[in-house]
Amino acid sequence: MTRTIANESVFPIGLGCMNLSHAYGEPLSEAEGVRLLEQALELGVNHFDTATLYGFGKNETLVGSVLKNHRDQIFLASKCGMAGVDGKRVIDGRPETIKAQCDASLQRLQTDAIDLYYLHRWDKSVPIEDSVGALADLVAAGKVRYIGLSEVSAATIHKAHQVHPITAVQNEYSLWSRNAEYGALEACEEIGANLVAFSPVARGFLTGTLRHLDQLVEKDIRLNMPRFQEPNFSHNLKALQKFEALAQQAGCTPAQLALAWLLAQSPCVIPIPGTRSVEHLKENIQAAHVKLSAEVVKQAGELINQQTIAGNRYPKATLKEIDTEEI
Repeated sequence: MTRTIANESVFPIGLGCMNLSHAYGEPLSEAEGVRLLEQALELGVNHFDTATLYGFGKNETLVGSVLKNHRDQIFLASKCGMAGVDGKRVIDGRPETIKAQCDASLQRLQTDAIDLYYLHRWDKSVPIEDSVGALADLVAAGKVRYIGLSEVSAATIHKAHQVHPITAVQNEYSLWSRNAEYGALEACEEIGANLVAFSPVARGFLTGTLRHLDQLVEKDIRLNMPRFQEPNFSHNLKALQKFEALAQQAGCTPAQLALAWLLAQSPCVIPIPGTRSVEHLKENIQAAHVKLSAEVVKQAGELINQQTIAGNRYPKATLKEIDTEEI
C-alpha cells in the first residue's frame, strides 16, 4: 500500500515535522523529537516534511540529525521563501534568498540534495516565474530533485508549471478546509502533481482531543485563528460530536476518519499530519488501512465542511499573504 510522489513510492501518510519545533505550544525537547522521528521510521513512514521556517532552522537540524543515516530509504521535503529573520517570520521569494536558504537547509539536513523543495509562500512582490526559475536552477545544480509550491491557486500552479514541472502542491486540505477543491486539486491532477495536504486533521480539532481553549498554551498559533475563538469554537464542537459518532460507527477514530476521507478524494492526495505524540503517530498511520464505504465518505463530508464550520481558517492579515482560492 503506497502512493507515488516524484516517481517514488511512499507510505500513503507522511509526517509533517513542524510541530516538533514550531507553532503548537512549547517545542519538544531534542530527545523527545528524536524519539518520535525514530518511531516514525520504525512504523514505516518514509516521507518527512520540514521547512526553513520551522523553529527558525532548528527543525531541519533535528530532522537531519535523525534521518541522515536513513537517507536512501526516505523521501525528504523542505521549503524556502519564508524564514525567521531577527525573530520574525519573513516572506521573501527573491531568487538570491531562495538559493541561500537552500544551501543553509542542505547543511542543517546533512544531505547533498533535497528530494522535494517547495516555495513555502509565493512572495507577491516577486513574479512567480522568477521564484520558480531559482528553484529550477537548484534542480540543475543537483541540490534539489523536484520542486513544489505551497498555499497557491490553480492559476499560479499552471503559471509556475510553464517555467519548470511542478511535482507537488502543499496546501491546507481537510474536511473543514476545502479550498483545494475550488481549483488546486484539479490543477494538480491535470499536470500530474500531488496535492500534499497539510493540517489534514484540522490542526488537531478532528482528533476530538481538544475540548477547551484553555488546553492551548500561550504561544499556540491556533489561538489567533478564528475557528479556535469564541463563539466559533463552541459552534464547531457541536459539529464535531456528530462526526465522532460517525467515526465510531465506521470502526475508527475521528482522526482516522478525517485522514481516510482525504485519501478517498484522489489518488494524488498525500496527507502529512503532524504530531507530538507517539500514540497519535501510530493512530494516524493506521488510517492508511481504514476502509470506508462510499456512504461514510459522503456523510463525513456533509457533517464537516466550510458550511457547517464557523470562522475563517486564518486571521485577515494571514489571508492576505496566501494565494489559495477562497470560498
